[in-house]
Formats: sequence, structure tokens, C-alpha cells
Amino acid sequence: MTPEERLTELEIRYTHQQEVIDQLSDLVAWQGRQLDALRAELDRLRRYAEADEPSPHERPPHY
Repeated sequence: MTPEERLTELEIRYTHQQEVIDQLSDLVAWQGRQLDALRAELDRLRRYAEADEPSPHERPPHY
């Protein structure tokens, strides 16, 4: 393999790796947003459970 061919191969590999890194970065950012949303929902549910109020989906005891 000539030095020019080797350099071309390295450039191709570098370009591919950069694309993969960008995709993984986007995925990590998306997962972070999902995690934030899930934490907010969990906090909301905890506050609701601690409020000792009946669930809006629960039938009142007189049924």
C-alpha cells in the first residue's frame, strides 16, 4: 500500500468515525431529554401519591 493509498484509507475511516460519533452524540442527547421527561413524570406521580388524594380514575367509595 502506497503512502497515498494509506492516507486515503485513513481519511475514509476518519470520516466514517466522525459520522458515527455524531449519530451517537445525537442519540445520547435524545436519551437525556427522555430521561428528563421521565424524571419529571415520576416526580409528578410521587407528589400525587403523597397528596393522599383519590386517583381521578378511581371510583368513589359510594359506588
